[in-house]
Amino acid sequence: EYLVYDASHEGRHEFINGEIVSMAGSSEAHALAAANVTAWLHGAVRGSRCRAYSNDLRVHLNETGLYAYPDVAVVCDRAELTTTNPPSLLNPRVIVEVLSKSTEAHDRGAKAAHYRQRTSVEAIVFVATETRRVEVLTRAADGTWILQEATHGDVAIPPLGVALPIDEVY
Repeated sequence: EYLVYDASHEGRHEFINGEIVSMAGSSEAHALAAANVTAWLHGAVRGSRCRAYSNDLRVHLNETGLYAYPDVAVVCDRAELTTTNPPSLLNPRVIVEVLSKSTEAHDRGAKAAHYRQRTSVEAIVFVATETRRVEVLTRAADGTWILQEATHGDVAIPPLGVALPIDEVY
């Protein structure tokens, strides 16, 4: 039902915990940060076995039933896609969520909890828009999650072997 609804209604919709959630338009700060991170990651992984996708590619997590449109999803090796139209990505390695006042609690809470259930997800990057701050949650070998935060300089995204310059985000 969600897939039919998303395809037949204007705008984008996520499916979280059994509910269809309409995605609101974004602020100028959100749109700029998302575009900057997408462009930088695209260039940073160019020539590797990884690819960065914009927020137009929906992600589906079989483990929890989540359908979401992260601001950026990075895949390494071959992208696994559903057979739905449009297809949804099944194996993101890195997820980027640009935070706004209206979405921050949800993105850090319920949505991130869903992402952490997918074994292919090795890092979740949170980009603040109200302040200059980028946080990276990285899955450790023992399955725990390690948080690093940066307000200047670079912040490492270990699964990709790159460090995101904070100045490129803002």
